[in-house]
Amino acid sequence: MEYLEFELPIKELEEQLQKCMVIGEESDVDVTETCSQIEKKLDQTRKDIYKNLTAWQKVQLSRHPSRPYTMDYINAICGDTFLELHGDRNVKDDKAMVGGLGKIGDQSYMFIGQQKGYNTKTRQYRNFGMANPEGYRKALRLMKSAEKFKIPVVCFVDTPGAYPGIEAEERGQGEAIARNILEMTRLKVPIIVIIIGEGASGGALGIGVGDKVLMLENTWYSVISPESCSSILWRSWEYKEQAAESLKLTATDMKKQGLVDEIVKEPLGGAHANRKKTFETVANKISSHFEELKKLSPKELVKTRMEKYAEMGVFSE
Repeated sequence: MEYLEFELPIKELEEQLQKCMVIGEESDVDVTETCSQIEKKLDQTRKDIYKNLTAWQKVQLSRHPSRPYTMDYINAICGDTFLELHGDRNVKDDKAMVGGLGKIGDQSYMFIGQQKGYNTKTRQYRNFGMANPEGYRKALRLMKSAEKFKIPVVCFVDTPGAYPGIEAEERGQGEAIARNILEMTRLKVPIIVIIIGEGASGGALGIGVGDKVLMLENTWYSVISPESCSSILWRSWEYKEQAAESLKLTATDMKKQGLVDEIVKEPLGGAHANRKKTFETVANKISSHFEELKKLSPKELVKTRMEKYAEMGVFSE
């Protein structure tokens, strides 16, 4: 188990509890009461830490190395029914963007999302979850296939941004993202978007337009990362915590601004603390929102979606 800096008090108490249990097993000393007191203190410490997280601490949790990624959700939700589809039929298969068909119960969905790696080798293989233009074109190809066969689309957003390399720009990174945004607004099937980790810039928007946009509790969604914002404004990464607060990038801020539709509660300690519960919650949310959206005709879906995005940023004094 890996711990973030603000989780160190929890780590210390867990180590104390482990030592206490070992003493009880290796000797005749009754440590039941002591262990019980440590457990109570541990539970209270967890509650105190996680109910008062700052914006920057939520950013850290969204990047936790143990946090489940797109394929973890898909495999847990769909099981053996998932069939991965590859390639954009133009350049190559982008490993940072995954997609394919899968079922929740008896209902088929087209799942699409950015995939990060678990270690150095897989992170390089997945390009750290930063898709190239062919990744977004693959995503669009799958969405168009879903539309053709009247299959709803589910997008999992988890990226530090679209890949900013020269070769990506040469192949039309900006155009690919813009094309996806345009096409997603007029796709004639339900689209459910779930931000499961980082939702950074155009990299997230490229698969982020939906009838329902959900954010897990400890995720962020913003035009720029706190570190990049800090380096632009203060010429240093040292002000990233201040930048995170100012950017209003948390799920609560996004919901308040009307930019997302729902906040999905995570288990205490984050999505990685109880993966099974997180996967069940996300699967139930997908099913319940689809039941609501399938009542609308394709024309109503597109009209409602376009109106929703047209109203964003509108205010009256």
